[in-house]
Amino acid sequence: MAEKILMPRLSDTMTEGVIAAWHKNVGDAVKKGDLLAEIETDKATMELESYKDGVLLHRGGEDGAKLQVNDLLAIVGDKGEDISGMIGGNGKQVADSKSQDAGKKPEKEPNSDKKPETGNQQPATEKQPETSNQNPASDIDISKMEEVVLMPRLSDTMTEGVIASWQKNVGDDVKKGDILAEIETDKATMELESYKDGKLLYQGAKQGDKIAVNELLAIIGKEGFDVNKVVAAAKGGNKTQEPVAKDNADQQKAEGDVSKTASSGVPQQPVEKQTAQPEPQVVNEGRIFASPLAKKLAEEKGIDLKYVKGTGDNGRITKGDIDNYKQPEMKSEKAEVSGEQKPEVVNYTPSGVGGEDFEEVPVSQMRKTIARRLAESMFTAPHFYLTMSIDMDACVAARKKINESSAVKISFNDLVLKAVAVALKQHPKVNSSWLGEKIRINHHVNIGVAVAVEEGLLVPVVRFADTKQLSQIATEVKTLADKAKNKKLQPAEWEGSTFTISNLGMFGIDEFTAIINPPDACILAVGGIAQIPVVKNGAIVPGNVMKVTLSCDHRVVDGATGSAFLQTLKSLLEEPLRMLV
Repeated sequence: MAEKILMPRLSDTMTEGVIAAWHKNVGDAVKKGDLLAEIETDKATMELESYKDGVLLHRGGEDGAKLQVNDLLAIVGDKGEDISGMIGGNGKQVADSKSQDAGKKPEKEPNSDKKPETGNQQPATEKQPETSNQNPASDIDISKMEEVVLMPRLSDTMTEGVIASWQKNVGDDVKKGDILAEIETDKATMELESYKDGKLLYQGAKQGDKIAVNELLAIIGKEGFDVNKVVAAAKGGNKTQEPVAKDNADQQKAEGDVSKTASSGVPQQPVEKQTAQPEPQVVNEGRIFASPLAKKLAEEKGIDLKYVKGTGDNGRITKGDIDNYKQPEMKSEKAEVSGEQKPEVVNYTPSGVGGEDFEEVPVSQMRKTIARRLAESMFTAPHFYLTMSIDMDACVAARKKINESSAVKISFNDLVLKAVAVALKQHPKVNSSWLGEKIRINHHVNIGVAVAVEEGLLVPVVRFADTKQLSQIATEVKTLADKAKNKKLQPAEWEGSTFTISNLGMFGIDEFTAIINPPDACILAVGGIAQIPVVKNGAIVPGNVMKVTLSCDHRVVDGATGSAFLQTLKSLLEEPLRMLV
């Protein structure tokens, strides 16, 4: 007898799960303990095993689909078993079952005397009366189609991705495991592999365009597959794949507005028309070879590398090719409604004293995430700040001796990180996370280290820092920082921090306050070591002093708790041998 498998709650904070990958297809034999799918939760990607023998009869969503906890995920039963009643039994699945059965049983649809539409779409310029049953494309759930590839969630904070480059063009054969595209997330640029064989029939966006998570990214299938029907469904059932029709409609609308204005006799502002030059010829297809500097310049200037002819070895694009490339310009014309011809307007930017000069750049995915998460932290978590001065004379002397014999150079940041890790074990309330209805007190110490990169800030995580030696910490921090700057960090390397350190001492900053990195309860802002006069044994002598500021979430940590943590940290750094015991 067939049994439903519902989306399980795989973590205490999970409310929904994303199907990262299916390991069984409909019709495959399944045994108890077989891996059915990988489910991405709010914490990690976890494997889901079957708890019965049978055949996989139904999948509640395809790769990338998002399901709420207890939604229908799969049905396992005997081959050929009727499961139509089981799919319709879940309120949320009724619409899905209708969309799946729409093509099989059209006689049960209302307005059964109406002829079903074919794959040929009506031109976008013709406006049809909208009814709920007129366009069957709007009833298609593309997330359940094997041919459809949706934009996956490649990081825990990702809401949209940018197409950094396409590695396959429309019409190319695709095999399982082939690289389809490079996707720029808010954390890194990651490769997207195909999970099926076929032919690339459609690309949902051009290089440099943004696509939200779970929107149509590509279609992979056999020749003859109705691409227009899927694209129309993805866009709401009222748009087609061809953008030309939309452009024609816009142009007709603009011309119609001009004629209406002329007939009314009311003076109007000039109407600006944009006349596009013919699109330049594509000279690079597939993988594009370019120097890192050329890629950076092309990104800054908004140049698509597929139109640039490379003069380097094997057609490699160099900086000179970018400098010499001329982009097609948009000719701007202003036509008066009255029919009078106006001279072309030339924008003039005054130079010299008093001239305004600026540039506007698009907000990167990383910067959007920083803005969203830190604004959320600042305005939801009640911050308070504790500042303490630490005598670093002993640390300066200890570091000098350690580096004389150590194969790995130890930095002051490594010493601070080790001291913080030891102090957190003694003050677990500071090593906590706010989860809304509960507070999680972490007994493991995973310290996030803020790393400045070109586009913003990344926080790779040193896991179980309290158990590692200084040389291990130094090596790992350097490796993670290099990966962050080269956009090579993987999700497992930036997730799961329990405490964060932000150090600006190397920039000459004496002290500052940092914004808490949620869901952590605290973040430590570390300033530089300054030589200042201090009083020791009743005498004024030069001393090395470092100021640290602890930002605390008052929902989790109180003033006394944070102060006790700083006192322990101070004692460890002023007597560094204690943290090595």
